[in-house]
Amino acid sequence: MTKRLFDVDPWRIKSTNLDRTDKRLQESLTSIGNGYMGMRGNFEEGYSGDSHLGTYLAGVWFPDKTRVGWWKNGYPEYFGKVINATNFIPVELMVNDRKVDLAIDEVKDYEIDLDMKKGILYRSYTWVEGEKEIRFTFKRFVSVATKELAVVEVTAEVLKGDATIIFIPKMDGNVKNEDSNYEENFWLEMKRVSGEKSSLTTKTIENPFGVEQFTVTTMMESSAENYERREFSEGFMQVEEKITYKLVAGEKAKVTKYVSVLTSRDVQPENQEAVAAEILDQALALGVEAVEAEHIAIWEERWHKADVVIEGDAESQQGIRFSIFQLFSTYYGEDNRLNIGPKGFTGEKYGGATYWDTEAFILPMYLSVADEKVSEQLLTYRHNQLPGAFHNAKQQGLQGALYPMVTFNGIESHNEWEITFEEIHRNSTIAYAIYNYTNYTGDETFLTTEGIEMLVAISRFWADRVHFSKRNNHYMIHGVTGPNEYENNINNNWYTNTMAAWTLRYTLESLKKVSPIVVNELHLKDEETSKWEDIIEKMYYPHDDELNVFVQHDTFLDKDLLTTTDLDPTERPINQHWSWDKILRSCFIKQADVLQGIYYLNDEFTLEEKEANFNFYEPMTVHESSLSASIHAILAAELDKKEKAVELYARTARLDLDNYNNDTEDGLHITSMSGGWLAIVQGFAGMRTFNGKLIFKPFCPENWTEYNFMIKYRGRLLHISVTQETVSVRLEEGEPLDLTLYDQEMVLSDVVESPILFSQTIK
Repeated sequence: MTKRLFDVDPWRIKSTNLDRTDKRLQESLTSIGNGYMGMRGNFEEGYSGDSHLGTYLAGVWFPDKTRVGWWKNGYPEYFGKVINATNFIPVELMVNDRKVDLAIDEVKDYEIDLDMKKGILYRSYTWVEGEKEIRFTFKRFVSVATKELAVVEVTAEVLKGDATIIFIPKMDGNVKNEDSNYEENFWLEMKRVSGEKSSLTTKTIENPFGVEQFTVTTMMESSAENYERREFSEGFMQVEEKITYKLVAGEKAKVTKYVSVLTSRDVQPENQEAVAAEILDQALALGVEAVEAEHIAIWEERWHKADVVIEGDAESQQGIRFSIFQLFSTYYGEDNRLNIGPKGFTGEKYGGATYWDTEAFILPMYLSVADEKVSEQLLTYRHNQLPGAFHNAKQQGLQGALYPMVTFNGIESHNEWEITFEEIHRNSTIAYAIYNYTNYTGDETFLTTEGIEMLVAISRFWADRVHFSKRNNHYMIHGVTGPNEYENNINNNWYTNTMAAWTLRYTLESLKKVSPIVVNELHLKDEETSKWEDIIEKMYYPHDDELNVFVQHDTFLDKDLLTTTDLDPTERPINQHWSWDKILRSCFIKQADVLQGIYYLNDEFTLEEKEANFNFYEPMTVHESSLSASIHAILAAELDKKEKAVELYARTARLDLDNYNNDTEDGLHITSMSGGWLAIVQGFAGMRTFNGKLIFKPFCPENWTEYNFMIKYRGRLLHISVTQETVSVRLEEGEPLDLTLYDQEMVLSDVVESPILFSQTIK
């Protein structure tokens, strides 16, 4: 069951329907951000009905206590969570002493419009009271040119009658998380100032875990002309001003609110007011049109590199652009202390921290659509947190490094044991990310410096975590949760075992590329690497010869093996209808598990192996993880299951726009937003790269007439266009390049002035 609130449009998320029933869903879908800060699509003038107010600042979080009655040794001391910050967007509206409130007021000609090309949220409506009609319009953006700057512009035009209209720009620090314990407030007021530049400084409450307290200063200044009166006031955790106009029919009033936000991550608390004021002064001197133009220009540059153009299917076009827009609104690699949270700036679910999702699903896209530095920042983030990974392993009495499932600072901060210390497969994905980056870029600098340090530490963990079964003469890994989180505490998850052995193998191969000095610094001994070789040789991989499939874990085939067609549609998604006990006992798979390994190590498996495992596992997969559909779409495309690939593309690209999993009101699924791009580029276009060779094998979905995209690859910029009849590859920038198209090897020229076009009829 899907639910669609917004019209289908190639560049916009827009609607003319004020949907009070699904207000939270609207708020999620119209979220905006700039990598530094962002917020849900809340209304500036306020809304008294059901709503989820949310403004979030990158890297600002709180360690919430998790100690419970069933505490176990090694359990994380706290659950890290993103915290709702000062709400700085409000511009409340009063008409003749009555507050405008769309939860109860009569309005007409309503429109909300998120322009993804420009990164600007617009809204407008005509407010009606008796014979009076007033047209209100809103414009809001968080600048990608000046990360600490946000702009809110509100205009009122009297259409009928006359009115006293009061604009009330304000900042409100009286905010709470919806998941806080006992209505707990995470902020203390440190200082407030009311005046032409009003400001509010808050600090996170103390915690017993030694995690830093964050200080945030939010400052606003409003630009307005020809008003009747202007007043400033303040209260606990709040500052505001009132700008009064008396208007008659045909007259307009406009207030432009500039906001600067500084955190102690970047600016010391004692300097924040001065820096915030300087940012506002610069913005006011430029004026809103120039500030907006700078913002739009950067978005234009980003779109030039990353846009995917689809002809013939407007739904697909909107879906892929929405995904790219929300990803870039969350992260663009400016700060290697940051990563990509599952909800980004759109909600609090999952704590807002870093998961393995980034390396598994986001990095492959960013490698192609952004400068290499952006992807390198993601790897640097993990290297910087290597001490935390050592701590996590030590907590379990193990050697080496265990990268966290959920973190802000490298220390594991998830409060479910089966995720925190059973879903250890994420360790191999960190290693795979180093491989992925090196394989794609051809640059071994990171691998042979910071990367090898990480790989050795991860390998030491795996070598200690496996156990040797004398009875079977194999190494095994017990007590894990694989990527399919609908099974816990299982033995010999095929994916986990496979990726653990692969990590050891890749580490040994990489050590050959490292200088003897670096190897000595790692204190590696022959007996240690010999054990790694023994584990690689004797790792146990569950397999069923009769079915000819890799078995998800030791007892998976003992389950009642049903397919999703056996499910009652009214009981889906099962995670919202079944008990956890029932889910764990079922065969149903949340997301790619065995198939995740086949996706990662694609060149190591035959087409027959891929086909057998896809045909066995996909029919049991309910795709209730946002990360699931893209991997299945890519493999379906490779196996020439075009209809299935297109179906799964639609699910991943429009997961939130159509609310497939009935949970988007909690926030967008940011770390699966790369799924649509992956399904098109790695799926429909068949892009692969192994051993320095770029490969394409495209097809065009039946209901599309054409699609085209650009990728950056090893210093080149390529443009790929696919129609129902032909595929074309054009070199836009860079040196000559060897590539393979439909198994035919070719060379692209580097003549930038007259790019070489290679075309071939699709077979």
